[in-house]
Amino acid sequence: MTMPALFKDRLSIPVIASPLFLISNPDLVLAQCRAGVVGSFPSLNARPSGVFEEWLRRLTSELTDQDAPFAVNLIVHRTNPRLEEDVALCIKYKVPVVITSLGARADIVDAVHSYGGIVFHDVIDNAFARKAVEKGADGLVAVAAGAGGHAGTLSPFALVQEIREWFDGPLALSGAIANGSAIAAARALGADLAYIGSAFIATEEASASPAYKQMIVDSHAADIVYSNLFTGVHGNYLKPSIAAAGLDPNALATSDSSKMNFQEFAEGKKAWRDIWGCGQGIGAIHDMVPATELIERLGAEYRAALARLAVK
Repeated sequence: MTMPALFKDRLSIPVIASPLFLISNPDLVLAQCRAGVVGSFPSLNARPSGVFEEWLRRLTSELTDQDAPFAVNLIVHRTNPRLEEDVALCIKYKVPVVITSLGARADIVDAVHSYGGIVFHDVIDNAFARKAVEKGADGLVAVAAGAGGHAGTLSPFALVQEIREWFDGPLALSGAIANGSAIAAARALGADLAYIGSAFIATEEASASPAYKQMIVDSHAADIVYSNLFTGVHGNYLKPSIAAAGLDPNALATSDSSKMNFQEFAEGKKAWRDIWGCGQGIGAIHDMVPATELIERLGAEYRAALARLAVK
């Protein structure tokens, strides 16, 4: 396995906190990085566009080499009008890690490499993984079944196995990881890092509404539905939020997958704002806590899992 040199001796546990649309913010990222996991946020969370530079200025000034590095998620899709502007700011502030989604572009990878940054690209199958590496991605995020938000359908066993047959670079695994045992399992499968998102939605620093956080605490894997209705891309969402929007979560229509839609999917209703994304691992989340406390719990559970595995 290959841990990026940038991460060595700076992580308390092998975890990247995934970028949560509308939820990740500088306070959460700072808490994550200071507790020893890679904190991240989507550039589009910083609105209007000038706010993105404010966030980058704050993170680069307040974090030190003793903290874990932070990451910015860029949506590499024609529907993102801010992409070029945000890439330029990533270059200006030398963002250590860039996570690209919904498209792999060699020019963006080259731009990040120009100042010494690294690029992870998230993928849902082996074919997309190969394309990302061909475009120059340094690492991959294997988004398996059960991941929150946009997610694939492949078992993590199958997805990691196929990628590891040819790729020996940094690999993170996403999909229903919400406790330390799952982090250990991800590494046992062949991943270098666990990619954790939904567990951080219920942290005190997250920008999710109190109702959203409480729904995370109250829900379990059976409360997640997989649908492409809301954006045109298949993803996992909380059934109670779908019902609250006036829809039957057990009888959702199918959207045209060739037309990605990140605006209203119905009059007055938007994905992420009204329909809340979440992964299947939330049965492990029982209360709302500061991010540091969550990371400490994950670390204790991870070390306990490794100790169990060490028993002959």
